[in-house]
Amino acid sequence: MTLNLLQKLQNGQNVYGTCFTSTSPMWPAALKKVGLDFVFIDTEHIPLDRGELAKMCQIFRALDITPIVRIPSPDPFLACQVIDGGALGVVAPYLESVTQIRELVGGVKYRPLKGEVLHQYLHEGAEMPAELAQYIANHNAANICIANIESVPALERLDDLLSVKGLDAVFIGPHDLSVSLGLPEQYDHPVFEEAVRTIIHKTRAHGLSIGIHFSLEPERQIKWINEGANIVVHSFDIALFTQRLRHDLSVIKQAVGDAVQSDTSPNLVI
Repeated sequence: MTLNLLQKLQNGQNVYGTCFTSTSPMWPAALKKVGLDFVFIDTEHIPLDRGELAKMCQIFRALDITPIVRIPSPDPFLACQVIDGGALGVVAPYLESVTQIRELVGGVKYRPLKGEVLHQYLHEGAEMPAELAQYIANHNAANICIANIESVPALERLDDLLSVKGLDAVFIGPHDLSVSLGLPEQYDHPVFEEAVRTIIHKTRAHGLSIGIHFSLEPERQIKWINEGANIVVHSFDIALFTQRLRHDLSVIKQAVGDAVQSDTSPNLVI
């Protein structure tokens, strides 16, 4: 039997994916050939409507590539919405409180419960009837609940955040974390690296999985895998396309004596 992504993570395996933004139906089959375990679809920074997102999720699922969607805010109703559209993993950005993570768990792991009844189970420790508990577990069995940890307040409260039952994994947002630390885009700064190291070690100590997203050299991914990361979110389609096209055009222009254009454009932050 083929393991789903959550089972692979629970088994301690490394899993590999990339961030993807294109809605073209030609891309998912191409990505299948690469051997990805998942795609990270970002609706926080990328303009995707609900219909486009659902189509992407359904196509990727049909190809046995797990769609993980970042919602634009830590809203449990948005979490339910993207799962209804086909997502199997949900990431909420800039989580800084236990309440935010509990609410995310409620949207991902307790569907379709909502309202006061859900609040009793999430926040008041009410005991769920056995038949309902079995239904909820089966209904959400493959869903993955992921927290974006990307700020100094989250770092300071990390042990409490990671202790919330139902959380499966953490994604480190390197750009936002570097800005929150007062070190914008200084990804090799010792203070930034120590913060990442702390998040990775504490997350793994809590028995959870963790990944970090970089759009630069593969060596950065290798470095953090060796530190304990097991979810590899490498680059994204726009970066990979422009990096390769720039390289190839530079080779061609240099070979025939034409001027090579320097890159002065700002990076797209994902």
